[in-house]
Amino acid sequence: MIICHIMDEEAIETKDWQHYESSQLSGLPGYVKIVEVGPRDGLQNEKVIVPTDIKIEFINQLSKTGLSVIEVTSFVSSRWVPQMADHTEVMKGIHQYPGVRYPVLTPNLQGFHRAVAAGATEISVFGAASESFSKKNINCSIEESMGKFEEVIKSARHMNIPVRGYVSCALGCPYEGNITPQKVTEVSKRLYSLGCYEISLGDTIGVGTPGSMKKMLESVMKEIPPGALAVHCHDTYGQALANILTALQMGISVVDSAVSGLGGCPYAKGASGNVATEDLVYMLNGLGLNTGVNLYKVMEAGDFICKAVNKTTNSKVAQALFNA
Repeated sequence: MIICHIMDEEAIETKDWQHYESSQLSGLPGYVKIVEVGPRDGLQNEKVIVPTDIKIEFINQLSKTGLSVIEVTSFVSSRWVPQMADHTEVMKGIHQYPGVRYPVLTPNLQGFHRAVAAGATEISVFGAASESFSKKNINCSIEESMGKFEEVIKSARHMNIPVRGYVSCALGCPYEGNITPQKVTEVSKRLYSLGCYEISLGDTIGVGTPGSMKKMLESVMKEIPPGALAVHCHDTYGQALANILTALQMGISVVDSAVSGLGGCPYAKGASGNVATEDLVYMLNGLGLNTGVNLYKVMEAGDFICKAVNKTTNSKVAQALFNA
């Protein structure tokens, strides 16, 4: 249980400074869907294997926060990602709450079939806008990856299973440096045309700024409607919330985040984790935008997983309120 010496749950949710009208900033959506990626993207690179029962309890706690999408695990080879070796046990072990979706990552047809057998009803495929990163991350070129994704998406369509597409390195690559908005647009368009209902554009190493985010989105949105796009920002340079706000002002209404700012890119030196869900919810509350997410309960889930993996939270909001 989180102990706040000054601020109780109601105070966290209703502090006066959080109640600004969204009209202060133009073009903001009334509702923002948060996709919680902590259990998958947040934990997958942890060197110490997190026990299966801890992962299940973590996801069950997140399910009670009001989050509508929680990415559960990744059906990849345990040789490549040892942390996700228990994907079937986790998928079968969680309590699936009404109104909450539980997508999983499936990089190929083999992973897809395992995911379906474990009870998955939504999946994601993971591409890249960088040729070098694609080869390093999923061991194939962009073109080869599209062939694999096409097989997966076709099979999913036959089973009425929705597919989300990720595009990593949308604002920079640890190997190639700058990535042109046109390249991001090409890869995003391919995934969208293959049948992905939503494309998540990832600043994998957290080098983006509001300026580069704006240029990239302007390019992608010429080919894909904003309602089919999401942003996935890492906070390496402290720009994640600023980048997300820029995306929201441009019509994006879906944002990926990880509780406690878990995660990081194993191929990018110094790359910190995802933007913290707590910090994102706090900002959106302050803008008067609806998320349906209870900040206090998210903080409790963050506190649980940080203690379980012996980490200090990366959430500025959690740090501030723990010490209040």
